[in-house]
Formats: sequence, C-alpha cells, structure tokens
Amino acid sequence: MSVASIFGMGGNSVIARLLGENKKKEGRHTLNFCLYTMMFVGIIILLVGILLMKPIAKISGADAENMVYTYDYLRYIFLGAPFIIVSNGLVHLFRSIGFIKESTIGLALGNSINIIFDFIFIVLLDWGTAGAALATSFGFFCSTIYYLICMIKADRKGNELVSVSIRHFAPNKKMVSGVVSIGIPGALITVLLSVSNIVLNNFIGIYGSNAVASYGIAYKIDMVPIMLSVGLSQGVAPLIGYCYGGDKKDRMSQVMRLSTIYDILLGVIFLITFCLFGKNLANIFLHDELLINQAGYFISILGLSAPMLGIINMVTSCFQALGAAVKSLLITIMRNIVLFIPAVILLNNLWKLNGVIAAQPIVETVLAVICVLMYMQTSKAIRSN
Repeated sequence: MSVASIFGMGGNSVIARLLGENKKKEGRHTLNFCLYTMMFVGIIILLVGILLMKPIAKISGADAENMVYTYDYLRYIFLGAPFIIVSNGLVHLFRSIGFIKESTIGLALGNSINIIFDFIFIVLLDWGTAGAALATSFGFFCSTIYYLICMIKADRKGNELVSVSIRHFAPNKKMVSGVVSIGIPGALITVLLSVSNIVLNNFIGIYGSNAVASYGIAYKIDMVPIMLSVGLSQGVAPLIGYCYGGDKKDRMSQVMRLSTIYDILLGVIFLITFCLFGKNLANIFLHDELLINQAGYFISILGLSAPMLGIINMVTSCFQALGAAVKSLLITIMRNIVLFIPAVILLNNLWKLNGVIAAQPIVETVLAVICVLMYMQTSKAIRSN
C-alpha cells in the first residue's frame, strides 16, 4: 500500500500539474513510468515478504495464540502484493487523467469480488484467515486486470495520456524526483500508520485479548469515516494540482474551502452516529455482551476525531497536490510519531486502557489546529507570488 502511494499519489500530483501546464506528452511518460515501476517493485515485495514472513509477523505484535492465523494471512497477502500495488496505484493515477468512472468501477469491482469470495472461502470452505487474505488478493487481481484493459483500450483509441508500451518507459531525473518526492510523504502515511498501530496494539494487548478484539472491531468501523475522508481529499487533489499548474489561484482556494467544509460535515455525521449507535454497530460483529459494550464505548471515543480528519486530510492532500513535499511529510511525521506514540505512552500511564483509546482523538484535534495554521501560511505565500 505504501509503494502504491509513492507512485500513485506522487504520479497523480505530477500529472495533474503537467496537465494544468498543457504538457500532455510528459504526463503520458509519467503514467507509464509509474505503472511499470509498480509492477517491478510488487514482485520484489512478494519475494521479500515470503522470505521474511516470520519476523514481520512477530514485529506486528502477533503472539503464540494468533501466530498461525497471522502466517496464514500474510502468506496470501504477499502473494497478491503486485496486484495490490498496481490496483491501488492506478486508482490515484486514473483520477489525474480524468478516468473517474473507470477508477470507481475498478474499486467497486475489486471490493465486490473480495466480499463474495470472503463468503466462499471463509464460510463455505472454512479456510479462515487464509481465505480472507486470498479473497483480498483475488479482488485486487481482478481490479488490476480491469484497469489494464481500460488502459489498453484507451491506448488503442489514441488517448494522448495513456500508453502501456514499454517503449514509453523513459524516466528522467526530474520525473523520478517529482514523483518520489511527493509520493514518499503519501507512502509514509501508510508506513507510519502501521508503526503507530503496532505500538497501539502492543499497549492494548497489555489489557488482554478481549481488549484487542473490541478495539479491532471499533477500528474497522472507524475506518469507514477515515476512508471516506481520505477518498474525498484525494479525489479533490488532482483538481487542486490542475488549478495550481494553470495559475488559477482563486478557483484553487474555492475548491479547497468547499471540500474542507464538506469533509468536516461528513465527520460530524459520523461523530453523532458513533456516539448514539456505537453499541448497535458493535453488535453487528460481536455476540458477547461484554465485548459489545467495550467495543461500543471504543467506537464512540474514536468517533470524536472524525470532524478533525476533514481538516487534516484536506490540508495533507493540498500540500501533495502543490508539490509541497516537506510540509506534507511534516504533517505525517507529527501525526504518527511526534504526537501519537508519546500520547499513547503518556495517556496509558494516566488513564490505562481509556487513555490509550483516547490518544487518537486528542492527537487529531491538536494536529488539526496545526494544519490550519500551516495552510493559512501557505495560502498567503501563494497569493503574494
């Protein structure tokens, strides 16, 4: 996922700005470079992941009780690595070249197949976590095939922005540095999120398997507003980059302002829903009354950060779209390392498990304020140029 972010989000930003400058040929070469690089790196990760599966499982926080399930899951996830990378990367790249419908269909196709085969592999065939991972990888395989078919068709119709020919794989220093410098902060969002989750899981693990299970359900439910917020912010990013490349400052500010308002309102809706119906949501996935109550409580706490996500994600995506790699990277580091890990340690000492769970909304609130100040400073500098 992190590699997909490097070339997907990085390529998205570069291509959008190139199109704003009406440099279609450079945009086509950038898309081609990102596609083939993702394929190559995906194969490398497949091999490395299979070879180092045991230490990866241990670092992730797996213990003797769940190590077998972790192995089963990682094995098939790593086998699907090339497809996971290409599929997730092309989602971002397709948005930058105007393939919005194709991007959406590919997402829906991959996830629908994943859901269907989850039922087949887990419920009907009783393959457990191995079946879950296999269904995930197969879903990404199908979406990758769909995206490649779309690119081949567009190439044959003479689309100026799309080429699947290896002959157009012509990276240069400016292209690579542009993609990677913007993509790395996007990739670090995933990497550092994994790091912070590993730390969090280890602290929650102190309080037993029930706490881990309850948080696992709460976290999955909380991923709904998180992913919707990320989707909105990333969907708007190419438009911001296009306006910036075309020197349309007023339109860029309007897009940023309206998108942030919508993102915050989305978060408020989920905050209200989680506070009122957290226990009901947990009841969908759990049957033990103790776990339902605990997970419902966790859901309501995590929901407090939902409105803040609108600000943080929009500002982060804006900086990526503008090519402000350092600022985007700074937000990512502050969010997951500088603020979150110390907050988990401190709040665990003060309020035990409640403190560990409360770390996320507290950190997100502080970071939202910082993001507003950073954006105001950047916006003022852009207007003065």
